[in-house]
Amino acid sequence: MALSKQNFTGLVLALVSSAFIGASFIIKKQGLRRAAAISGVRAGVGGYSYLLEPLWWVGMITMIVGEIANFVAYAFAPAVLVTPLGALSIIVSAVLAQIILKEKLHPIGVLGCIMCIAGSIIIVIHAPREQPIKSVLEIWSMATQPAFLVYVGSVVVLVFILVFHFAPRCGHTNVLVYTGICSLMGSLSVMSVKALGTSLKLTFEGKNQLIYPETWFFMLVVAFCVIMQMNYLNKALDTFNTAVVSPIYYVMFTTLTILASVIMFKDWDGQGGGTIVSEICGFIVVISGTILLHATKDFDRNSSFRGSQPSSPTLSVRLFNGNGELLLKEDEENISPGSMCARRQELY
Repeated sequence: MALSKQNFTGLVLALVSSAFIGASFIIKKQGLRRAAAISGVRAGVGGYSYLLEPLWWVGMITMIVGEIANFVAYAFAPAVLVTPLGALSIIVSAVLAQIILKEKLHPIGVLGCIMCIAGSIIIVIHAPREQPIKSVLEIWSMATQPAFLVYVGSVVVLVFILVFHFAPRCGHTNVLVYTGICSLMGSLSVMSVKALGTSLKLTFEGKNQLIYPETWFFMLVVAFCVIMQMNYLNKALDTFNTAVVSPIYYVMFTTLTILASVIMFKDWDGQGGGTIVSEICGFIVVISGTILLHATKDFDRNSSFRGSQPSSPTLSVRLFNGNGELLLKEDEENISPGSMCARRQELY
């Protein structure tokens, strides 16, 4: 299927966003290393000297530019196309880490990169055309249709249950609680971002949408959802290993966002069954590649800690043991105190 002009613009912006966001991680890490070398105190143990490091700020600015490009991309292309392409930032980060930071990429990780690229190509080829929207009132009509209201209601109820019932009881032992809250709120934030981005695009084209209260409502929803999302994402990252949080969050967030977009914007209306299946297959390939990348990024580091000891626990073990207490108990009997400190730092 040939890309429409709108889809092509959204595709380019999504690729630019992934490149900038992926590069920002490497630039910020270089800044953190410089700051730690100068001050002698790492950020991971409470140091804040990186705030005085210009390179770290360059990384932050790079990330902001990438996020802005991603925001604008939703105004031109459907979420079914834009959201899965976020996985490409992982590839950019992995490749630059090997080139600049000399962090070796495992051969299986290379396969993961290839799978992400292949899946993204499949999604781009079969992406639905973005339907032209002439007013924010059209988006409001989509947002208030019964099917999407049922979805929003379900999300609100699930988030309420997770926040007030499960989070206090098992939030620190089950990674699915915090990531579930982030993903559910994230799907609503993307829909609001798309609505707000479209409103701003129409305004810049000379069709002022700021006169409608619906535009400001979407802006408030974006602010609320993003704050909730970032709050619980930080809790997840602070509690669990990043290698566990990142792939789970990506899979849940992307899946729920695509589902919300299909319901609200009816992205799959007019598409054949074969095309829809192809998009789903491409998405599955991207997910698989992302999981491979995250699952293998610490292979060499783990082997250096353990020597001839058995490999680290599987993903399921990490999920059920929360912050890795079982892993620490096993390691404490087999590694030196110096390696123990490094291992604790990696886990927490």
